[in-house]
Amino acid sequence: MSDGSYLIQMITGVPVVRAPAEVDVTTAEQLRAVLLEAATHGHTTVVVDMTRTQFCDSSGLSVLIRAHKRALEYGGELRLVIPADGPVYRLFSLTSLYRFIPRFGSLREAILQRPAAPIPPSLMHLPSDPEEEVQAGG
Repeated sequence: MSDGSYLIQMITGVPVVRAPAEVDVTTAEQLRAVLLEAATHGHTTVVVDMTRTQFCDSSGLSVLIRAHKRALEYGGELRLVIPADGPVYRLFSLTSLYRFIPRFGSLREAILQRPAAPIPPSLMHLPSDPEEEVQAGG
């Protein structure tokens, strides 16, 4: 993104998205677009580094849940880096989202997990609209 709020970096073949300090109604759409971009190059597993995130509202949670569901459909997953001493950790504990979306205390831990095998972009169709039905195998 032009303001530098989001950065996609490849680390050992896994796209890592660095989330901004606040993930809310004003930034959730940007996060959705960045996560979709990270997944469109055949990468089924994406890591979201939330170590500098101080706040995440329901719109941010919704984007993360949808991105994880989309990744699961392709045999991957969304992995969140949320330090135990960070403010977002409590939110994920209270909502029990850690049971659904894998949560790691450090970027190293998230990267060390073996990523799902990427599928070739020619065989993958990701909808531009998250509500669009994804059809497996055409």
